[in-house]
Amino acid sequence: MKPTIRMMAAAVLIAGSSLAPLLAQAQQPSGIGRTQALRHDLGSHGREVIQVRVDFAPGAAFGMHTHPGEEIAYALEGSLEYQFEGKPPITLKAGESLFIPAGAAHAARNVGSGDAAELATYLVEKGNPIVVTK
Repeated sequence: MKPTIRMMAAAVLIAGSSLAPLLAQAQQPSGIGRTQALRHDLGSHGREVIQVRVDFAPGAAFGMHTHPGEEIAYALEGSLEYQFEGKPPITLKAGESLFIPAGAAHAARNVGSGDAAELATYLVEKGNPIVVTK
């Protein structure tokens, strides 16, 4: 009986792990692609740094959201507009960066005519989601 239970548990784990990318992709706004470049523990206990390349198709937008830690957004290409609640928009062009405090609600969109991309660096508590949509 034990080998059968082990086989069933393994099958459930395999099926669940194969569905995870599909579920993550389903939550991704249209025209937005995310590629994780780095995930590493920081010197302080329970914190980590995560770097993600975020690609925006022309006109693509990522609606209001927050992060459980700080974010540094560095524009790799194109023009990206960041909107913060109650503040005027900030536009970054390739080579420019922006510091986003932990918990600051913001949205981002490609305001150029071509593709845009950013390198997002997150400094977060381990185990928390990187993005929390509003």
